[in-house]
Amino acid sequence: MAKLPEAVPNLPSNMRAWQVTTPGPIDGPHAPLAFVTKPVPQPQPGETLVRVLACGVCHTDLHVSEGDLPVHHAHVTPGHEIVGEVVANGAQTSRFKLGERIGIPWLRWTCGVCRYCRSGRENLCPHSLYTGWDHDGGYAEYVTVPEGFAYRIPERFASVTAAPLLCAGIIGYRAFERANVPAGGRLGLYGFGGSAHITAQIAIDQGIEVHIFTRGQDAQAFGLKLGAASAQGAYDPSPVKLDSAIMFAPVGDMVPNELANLDKGGTLALAGIHLSDIPSLNYQDHLFHEKNLTSVESNTRRDGEAFLTLADRLNIQPATTPVAFEHADEALRTVKRGDLQGACVLRIGED
Repeated sequence: MAKLPEAVPNLPSNMRAWQVTTPGPIDGPHAPLAFVTKPVPQPQPGETLVRVLACGVCHTDLHVSEGDLPVHHAHVTPGHEIVGEVVANGAQTSRFKLGERIGIPWLRWTCGVCRYCRSGRENLCPHSLYTGWDHDGGYAEYVTVPEGFAYRIPERFASVTAAPLLCAGIIGYRAFERANVPAGGRLGLYGFGGSAHITAQIAIDQGIEVHIFTRGQDAQAFGLKLGAASAQGAYDPSPVKLDSAIMFAPVGDMVPNELANLDKGGTLALAGIHLSDIPSLNYQDHLFHEKNLTSVESNTRRDGEAFLTLADRLNIQPATTPVAFEHADEALRTVKRGDLQGACVLRIGED
């Protein structure tokens, strides 16, 4: 007999949530987000319903809200760095117990049968779905997730602290792996927001020399406080040749300078889901000497599990600025301005 759905008693029928109305500039005359009341979603077979405790504010949420990414789901609720409490399980769902704290990331679902999924590269699945883009996300009081795509949260992390780990941390970890940083090498980080400041901690804890390139003076000072060897403007020459670099800023104009700052055989990893056009490159100046240019697309669940284990072992502590749920639009404006120490996190439920 199939297992019946289970839920805590007296769940509400409606909830508060943000949703994208018409994508456009977050600081324009017509805000693209609206704060609404909508029905609490019902978990389908294989899904878990979560009461959201905290949700990180990611640059990808800004891309969804402003229309840099095409609309996949009309009036979508953004948010994909979600920490919450299990309050209901759909039929045929047994991984998490009621009351358990779990995390919901960007990657919501993959098909499991295409050649990418079968070869361990589910992040390249052509049928993949994403939280806060293809399906309503965590700028809400409740959200659902397929149980196989959620994570258990290490006990050491408070919910507000854990939220940025679920995208900024995981994507930064995959970008760090793709950048092929040699042991004891020199790593450049371009842009220094939610993801970069977590990646910097991972690198520094492993004896890697980190150099920061970002436009914000407060962000530069924050990077130096974390232990970076240098911090300078986004387009400045590097004080040393870099073995590897990761670009978090969505600004294609920066790429030629980043490649020029690489040493022979160096690798530049582009970590964003969206990037403005890259100017023409000069082969001799930017690509010769076996330099490598690679991109990062989402992550696998294995990446997520490996990163959360590493973050727990190293006690990685994201810097967070808690923001009231009602001010999610203002948090996105802060992210767009770019001079932020760490990550904004919406406090939604009681932790």
